[in-house]
Amino acid sequence: MGIKGVSLSLLCMSLLTATSGWAAEIHGRSSTQFESFINDMTGGQRQSELNEYLRFSITDIDKAGKFSLYGYGRAGQDFSNGEGLNGRLYYLYGDYRDLYNKVDFKIGRQFVNLAAGSAIIDGIQVDLKNVGPVAFSILGGRDVLFGLNGEIGPAGNTAMGAAAYLTGFKKTDAEVSWFRKYDRTDVSRDILGGSFKQQLLNCLNVYANGRYDLVSETFQEFQAGMKYFPTSGLIFTGEFFQSYPQFDTTSIYSVFAVDRYQEGVLRVDYNYNDKISFNAGLSHENFGEGANAFVWRVGTGLRIIEPLKFNFEFDDRNGYYGKTNGILADLTFDIDKKSQVSAGLDYDVYQRDAMTGDEIARRYWVAGKYKLAKNMAVSGRLEDDVNVTYTKNISGRFVFDYDF
Repeated sequence: MGIKGVSLSLLCMSLLTATSGWAAEIHGRSSTQFESFINDMTGGQRQSELNEYLRFSITDIDKAGKFSLYGYGRAGQDFSNGEGLNGRLYYLYGDYRDLYNKVDFKIGRQFVNLAAGSAIIDGIQVDLKNVGPVAFSILGGRDVLFGLNGEIGPAGNTAMGAAAYLTGFKKTDAEVSWFRKYDRTDVSRDILGGSFKQQLLNCLNVYANGRYDLVSETFQEFQAGMKYFPTSGLIFTGEFFQSYPQFDTTSIYSVFAVDRYQEGVLRVDYNYNDKISFNAGLSHENFGEGANAFVWRVGTGLRIIEPLKFNFEFDDRNGYYGKTNGILADLTFDIDKKSQVSAGLDYDVYQRDAMTGDEIARRYWVAGKYKLAKNMAVSGRLEDDVNVTYTKNISGRFVFDYDF
């Protein structure tokens, strides 16, 4: 029986158990969403669709409370462009914890995330814990990929990985992991990864993450930074990021030459009180071969009158491939405890290169939400994009959420 069959069997057994006398608890959210937008993939035609998102958890299925079931998926109907009925199952897995007080395992469709890589798999993850200061994970299964019309890729594509990580240290996190993907029988990804985070003196956090590609013998990604917070309302951030794009070894794009991207960031965030906040930052971007750009931004958040909140940010970028600057502004008004309305504006002026003039992109939007009951709410958003492509591009979304 395949993993899909295992997931379905887990669901059926859990539902039967939940109705057979055990005190199982079922919780989740149903989100019904109607959307209308211009679909560039269909030649700029308007698309209207109705989607139903369902996320649930069934816990305390067994008497010991060790077994749970989690699921999340979407079903949708397109009414205009012939895509028809479609859906995606993002995850559906059984989670059993504390086997002999040392082993947790998940089986079914699930999202797995290691420092070395992440994927959605139809498979299993096993965690070994309470064996000392280091815990271990091992995982593997079919590599699930989504395209425009559902799942894509051969059934033989697989992903696997393993990790060792520190546990029981309040101020220290560290992980070393390995992640590999197969395209049928060929290795398409083979990566070593690591992550580290340390809190010092109760006012300083240092962190680093990295991925090393074993096939090309290069660092695919590296990030290091620190956050210094001398007071609860003041945070200084310094960060360095480097990325070297890597493609699957079985992809035609793997033969193309690419440049390494590097970015350095300095940022300060200051909350004067619960009514006034400020932020400012400077970034240096390097695209390789002498291509550089500088980006700086400043922003503020104001709540001078209690039900009214105003956010504003200005950014300016100058360097490689032109000059841009723009503003983001939004206003939120809490009518009462059940109702809220908001509106915003994004306004960008950009120049693609020295041979072109300034172009302008604008986005206007209004939104609102209303709480019908403790477990029910409706919300909506309407926006218009005006840019070099569209003189009018109105899109909207209406949402009804029900928590159970």
